[in-house]
Amino acid sequence: HRACEHGSSIREITIMAATRKRLSVTEFDFDEVKDNLKVFMRNQTEFKDYDFEGSGLSALLDVLAYNTHYLGFNANMLANEMFLDSSQLRSSVVSHAKTLGYTTRSATSAKATVDVFLNTSNTSATMPAGTVFTSSVGDTSYQFVTTQSVTAFNSGSFVEFNDVTISEGSYVATRYTADTQNVEQRFIINDDRVDTATLTVKVQNSIVDTVTATYIKATDIAAISNTSNVYFLQEVEDGKYEIYFGDGVLGTKLEDGNIVIMNYVVTNKGAANGANQFSSLAAIDTVNSVNVRLVSPAASGSEPESIESIKYNAPLDYASQGRCVTQEDYKTYVSQLFANAQSISVWGGEEGSFNDVTGASDIAEYGKIFISVKQTTAANLTETQKAQLVADLSPYTVASLTPVIVDPSILYLILGINFKFDSNATTNNKKGLESIVTSTLENYNNTNLKLFNSVFRHSEFTALIDASDDSILNNITTVALSSLYTPSTSGSFSFVIQFGNPLYNPHSGHNSSSGGIIASTGFYIQGNTNEMFFDDDGAGNLRIYYLTSGARTYYSNEAGTVNYTTGLVSVNPIYITSVSNVDDNASTAIRITATPNSNDIISKRNQIVEIDLINTTIIGGRDTVVVGSGGGTSNYITTSNYVSPSSY
Repeated sequence: HRACEHGSSIREITIMAATRKRLSVTEFDFDEVKDNLKVFMRNQTEFKDYDFEGSGLSALLDVLAYNTHYLGFNANMLANEMFLDSSQLRSSVVSHAKTLGYTTRSATSAKATVDVFLNTSNTSATMPAGTVFTSSVGDTSYQFVTTQSVTAFNSGSFVEFNDVTISEGSYVATRYTADTQNVEQRFIINDDRVDTATLTVKVQNSIVDTVTATYIKATDIAAISNTSNVYFLQEVEDGKYEIYFGDGVLGTKLEDGNIVIMNYVVTNKGAANGANQFSSLAAIDTVNSVNVRLVSPAASGSEPESIESIKYNAPLDYASQGRCVTQEDYKTYVSQLFANAQSISVWGGEEGSFNDVTGASDIAEYGKIFISVKQTTAANLTETQKAQLVADLSPYTVASLTPVIVDPSILYLILGINFKFDSNATTNNKKGLESIVTSTLENYNNTNLKLFNSVFRHSEFTALIDASDDSILNNITTVALSSLYTPSTSGSFSFVIQFGNPLYNPHSGHNSSSGGIIASTGFYIQGNTNEMFFDDDGAGNLRIYYLTSGARTYYSNEAGTVNYTTGLVSVNPIYITSVSNVDDNASTAIRITATPNSNDIISKRNQIVEIDLINTTIIGGRDTVVVGSGGGTSNYITTSNYVSPSSY
């Protein structure tokens, strides 16, 4: 029995010794790998200088550790690049997207719409593709070109080309001669700034046979036959694009000697956005006297699609199978078709509707899909852009739905931030802490708001204010809503303000004598020289008043209605002739403010919630209890839900 115990002990010691000699392979950083190698070397007796940095064996351990680190890194990268979600390299992301049938969006040129007049008695004229116009943004000049040939006829003493789309950049032509024996031949556009939306592809039969056929980009493989003149497009190395053709089964196959002609615009992307004055320096169809009239300024220039966008859109595009059916389908295709979109909101007619008078509402309008797009430039889409987006969506839209493009509506938050701080816990003074809180507010505004479907969480925001600096003890933050309305000054019109959130009204007639919870900036109406303002009576009636020696004199007690439950303010027809300055600046808009029922504010449909940085106030105060003023009472701030109209 003792012999067995002795034998077992020997085996256990042998196993433990062998275990100690095993090399740990769970780490791949250089220092950790080298330390593991040293632990391994410590359990052998042949080499003793492994732990001296100047020794030859130590240098060998360095090489082994570096090699292990590189191999571990490469293995990790290889595993990451195998999947779309974890890929880091653009080439890998693009490759995965291609397997889903997704074509990445190229750089996009800024596009403008103009009317062109040729002062001539000629009966007609043709403006060829590649016609050059010039404009400038700041001190930089840019070239704009046409991408299609257009013919117009004389309408008196001039030939007029209406609604001509011009794209910023250089109009480039590239030719390849097909060689079917060359298996490595590729038709590559050798510039990563190409706008593939401007690409046209033609195939000429041969050098001696100049007959050409126009090829279109393949979008629906089910509609392609062996005689379809289509080309396929894909992003390749270095952000460039390649076209390729059918194999005789799916699409027409090229023949030896065919000449592939590609025309496209190479652009400066978004640099020319905002250009609004154009001229022609060269003759058009031999006519030198050319006038250009702006229809819509240059917009929509953008960078190529980002890796993050590809990862997001490729699976959704695959799920949609080339059709816009769900709201997510529309978001996916709008983001592809309108490269300058920063945020997109889509809702079906069964959820609500939109019209120019009532704005977005809960009234159903079946058969329509409403789309609102916020551009990166913050400007609303022009009528031309809206029409083009609807046209671009048409191949993907099911027959029973009609897309309607809606302008975004900005819902501003006017915050009153009052915070207390411990002056013994900071070297910052009051002004310095207010600056820190301002930075927190701006970061929250840019990160959490300013997009569709964003939500202002009051408790979350106040916690961030408290966390801005260790010395800040607490804060009281009040919330008011505001919206801008630009009235027509050419007649009497009604309008609505949709706050989209319930308004504060604890009982009928609340705060009636002091103006309720509605306030506005000033405006003037026909037939009266007094500066007018809006307020409410707390019972659902909108009122108009002017000030006489500081007191309110009511011009109308029934100027409209206020629905405190839905947040809809409706104004009866009124002839506004002009508006007062807003924030000490000349303005064409009236700002209307309201007190919300809740400090948590949501955005619905085409609304975007954004903090009004101009009118938001940030006031810091020294906490007297903490610093021991002797009074025993802290000067905590009291507040109410009432928003004073005089503040706005």
